[in-house]
Amino acid sequence: MPNFLLSLCILESLLHAFTEVNVQASEFQLEGDYLVGGLFDIHHVSTLVYHDRPEAIDCSSPLFLSSYRRFQVMRFSVEEINNSTELLPNVSLGYEIFDHCSDIQNFPATLNLISVNGSIQPWSEPHKNLSRVSKVIAVVGPFSSTETLTVAPLFMMNLIPIVSYGAASSAFSEKSKFPSFLRTVHSNKNIIEVIVNIILHFNWRWVAFLNSDDEFGIDGLELFIKRTENTDICMAYIKLLNDNVNYTRMFKQIEAQKINIIIVFAPKRTAEALIESAIRLNVTNKVWVAGDTWSLNEKLPKEKGIRNIGTVLGVSQPVVAIPGFNDFIYSSKSWNDCENAGQKFCNEFCNSSSLSAEDIVFIDPSFSFPVYSAVHSVANALHNVFCLYFVIQFDENGNPKFGRYSIVFWNHSGAIEEIGFYTFFPSINYVIDNNKIQWYTDGKVPSSQCSRECPKGYAKRQNGIHKCCFACEICPNGTFVNSTDDHYKCVNCKDTEWSAEGSTSCSLRVVEYIPFTDIGAILIMCGAWSFIGLTIATSVLLAINYNTPVVRSAGGPMCFLILSCLTLSSLSVFFYFDKPTECFCILRSLPFILFYSVCLACFVVRSFQIVCIFKMAAKFPMLYSWWMKYHGQWLLITGTFVTQALLLLIGYSCGPPKPYNETLWYPEKIILSCEIGLKANSGPVILLLFLACLCFIFSYMGKNLPKNYNEAEAITFCLFLLILTWIIFATVYMLYRGKHIQTVNALAVLSSLYSFLLWYFLPKCYIIIFQSQKNTQQYFQGLIQNYTKTISQ
Repeated sequence: MPNFLLSLCILESLLHAFTEVNVQASEFQLEGDYLVGGLFDIHHVSTLVYHDRPEAIDCSSPLFLSSYRRFQVMRFSVEEINNSTELLPNVSLGYEIFDHCSDIQNFPATLNLISVNGSIQPWSEPHKNLSRVSKVIAVVGPFSSTETLTVAPLFMMNLIPIVSYGAASSAFSEKSKFPSFLRTVHSNKNIIEVIVNIILHFNWRWVAFLNSDDEFGIDGLELFIKRTENTDICMAYIKLLNDNVNYTRMFKQIEAQKINIIIVFAPKRTAEALIESAIRLNVTNKVWVAGDTWSLNEKLPKEKGIRNIGTVLGVSQPVVAIPGFNDFIYSSKSWNDCENAGQKFCNEFCNSSSLSAEDIVFIDPSFSFPVYSAVHSVANALHNVFCLYFVIQFDENGNPKFGRYSIVFWNHSGAIEEIGFYTFFPSINYVIDNNKIQWYTDGKVPSSQCSRECPKGYAKRQNGIHKCCFACEICPNGTFVNSTDDHYKCVNCKDTEWSAEGSTSCSLRVVEYIPFTDIGAILIMCGAWSFIGLTIATSVLLAINYNTPVVRSAGGPMCFLILSCLTLSSLSVFFYFDKPTECFCILRSLPFILFYSVCLACFVVRSFQIVCIFKMAAKFPMLYSWWMKYHGQWLLITGTFVTQALLLLIGYSCGPPKPYNETLWYPEKIILSCEIGLKANSGPVILLLFLACLCFIFSYMGKNLPKNYNEAEAITFCLFLLILTWIIFATVYMLYRGKHIQTVNALAVLSSLYSFLLWYFLPKCYIIIFQSQKNTQQYFQGLIQNYTKTISQ
């Protein structure tokens, strides 16, 4: 589309193709069928000149050789095209070139280019013929962005094509404002991209950006800020370079901030003044990154003291040899006597009598090929109008779809050496040969950082406004710092992962639990099955001898309730193994707490009855009578069961036991266990403890009963074992939370059950089986009578 636009704009301008162009022969003018305008800053006037009336500016300041070379490249390109039999055959190109020596005071030259026969017709003139708006079909130039920004609107009004060979500001990519603007150099966006990649390549983070105080420099600064937004690069110092810069103070500020990398994005003249000041002020040990406007400077690399300032790297337009150009310069006579050629119009004069051909051939070739490309793009567009032929391509923004950048280094011999390249088309390719660079640090790449990089496993904590200035903080256990994502944050590991202090990644936790096949689990479950078998056998033995004194004194029917509850309590043991589920977690505690509470209630009743029979019956006969009449023991047991069941129901409704992954004690492991909420289980546990204490008090009160018949003493010992068991478990639980804590818990439950079976019921079974003489009515009556006599005395 941009190529079609260029051709269309030229076609409109061609309608006055047969307009005669009679100008005096000189370097600045050449007759032809079609004229191409040229704007070159052969001289430069930097100071503003005020006049009482409009006057053309006098471009008589010293000659700029590199600009003069580009001027000669345009002349050569037109001559080459005119001599070609393939490009624009039978058509001759002419040119009219002006010395664009001022950014803002060269309007006479511009107005001349958009005039026809010395007059400019207003755009508002009715029925205006577009072919009569300009005597040129296109304009090559100007060079700088500021110059172009000044004159471009005048050409844009009539869609006169401007093909710039040096205006790199990104503003010209806005086609709504510059519809007929094209350029043969890449925009600042591209060169900033290359500079940023160089900085990232060498891991530089703390840089200064010095840019010219004009459209070119300010645009570069804005693009650099935008491009480095999401990188680790920090602009520690920014300075606009103009005629009023205090270089001494500027370099002192850079040195005070310990900045070792200085990016200079400025035109050649501004950069020369900066580097010469750095040499004069003895600025040392810096890396200078040059833009393409001055990276191929032929003067500075040979300056005395240039090595003291450090290392100079740069991005440049590739140096492309233009075939035949040198022969053109050597054979041309006009460059030596152009001052004698006269002056057709203002700003069409130069004094090059003191120049030799070598001066032009070997001067800085920067932007020479873009001039050559610009002239040829105009010729190709014109050829396309005639022959539908087309070579040079531009993108939709008028930027070239060809070319690359060279990455250069100023070596110690004063030569400029290519050390890499950056290509854009057809794909991005970026190469730097580090071995070719002679660093001022004797081979080691210089560093430039506000803060030293943190060790692995440390996160950065920003100090101040710059993200490059930070303190290092080690990431604690369970977190890591992701060096490829965010250096400033310690990220928490997933629940299934763990990390040690100062980690850069997380590792999977080892999942541990006690399976049913574990040897400890097998032994405990065998113990539980044995317990169930023993309780059944004990129940059968007591049932057979139900009417004997031993069974009656042990509690009679209450014995079977106790043994049944102990059996049901033992079911909890089997759910302490394998992977915990919500059902498993509930069954670990519910049967034991509920039915063990009933067991304790039974022993509370037994202890109380023993005390009443032997001590309180005689002293409180009414209380004893009431207790026996209303079956107080069964009321207490039933009340305990109902109360505990309600407490469990309420507690489990609020927060039932559920599977829990224990990770705090062993970060590298996940211990599968059950979470038993304190609020949900506090009521049932308090009731259980209350019954145990009450039972212990009553049983302890009966410790002086007959020795051969002292159930209270047996109950006291059972409770002592019970309390000791859970104290041991609580101690272990406070010191150890590994997977075997489940085995210890199951063992504590089983021990609590065995304490009553072995120390309360086993002695009764022993008397029934082996000491039947003590299981008689006479024996028990004798014990009671002897104890009664003792109390009476």
